[in-house]
Amino acid sequence: MECMARHENSERTYRFVNRLFATVFGALGLRITVRGEEHLPTTGPGVIACNHTSYLDFTLIGYAARSRGRFVRFMCKRAIFNSRISGPSMRAMGHIPVDRPSGAVAYRQGLQRLAGGKLICNFPEATISHSFLLRPLKLGAAALALRAQVPLIPAVVWGSQRIATVDRRGSLRPGKAVSIIIGQPIHPAPDDTRESLTAELRRRMAELLDEAIASYPQNPRNGKDRWWLPYNRGGTAPDPDTGLRLDCEGLERIGELFD
Repeated sequence: MECMARHENSERTYRFVNRLFATVFGALGLRITVRGEEHLPTTGPGVIACNHTSYLDFTLIGYAARSRGRFVRFMCKRAIFNSRISGPSMRAMGHIPVDRPSGAVAYRQGLQRLAGGKLICNFPEATISHSFLLRPLKLGAAALALRAQVPLIPAVVWGSQRIATVDRRGSLRPGKAVSIIIGQPIHPAPDDTRESLTAELRRRMAELLDEAIASYPQNPRNGKDRWWLPYNRGGTAPDPDTGLRLDCEGLERIGELFD
């Protein structure tokens, strides 16, 4: 009975938060398009692996899963759970806190959610990319899918960096387009390794990101507005090497805040 009550409370909280963000997205006039949602299972476990360009990415993946009747459990940095504002709702919805120095506890909790038939989402870049291109991927998403023998589902979000991202960039100017693309699931084979599965995941995510950028329906308003475009697409975002350096510096600043 207690387990059932927790489940019902989690679902109820999740529905409320979904409605809240749908209202926020509507107020911002976001033009959200979702492609490939049919690749999300309507029942049963799976691991979504998504790129990370903004603070809103987890809410957008959750938004995309609504059409499939799924509530996605996210693996997020523990600092979000420590917040008095976001912490209670994150815990109530059954999301998974991740400690960067040691992910063993989060890994076990992820396996527990998968064993319970949940759909979970991992951001294998481990932090927001300053270059807005894919960072090197951690092995966690592939390890979970491989150990649990569940589908590994690549996904990308593009355009959300224009709303809120690192270094206080972004704006609430209404009417921005946001593209979400869900790719075909990767089904782990018995002879796969975490490394081989991660390499295939990265290849698939890179293809989806190229597609999302190429098909994005909006262009920068002026020269100063080119900051959200990658360096190889005519934008002024950092190149990947510079981006990695800035990513590391950002992680160090976060670590100092919570030491």
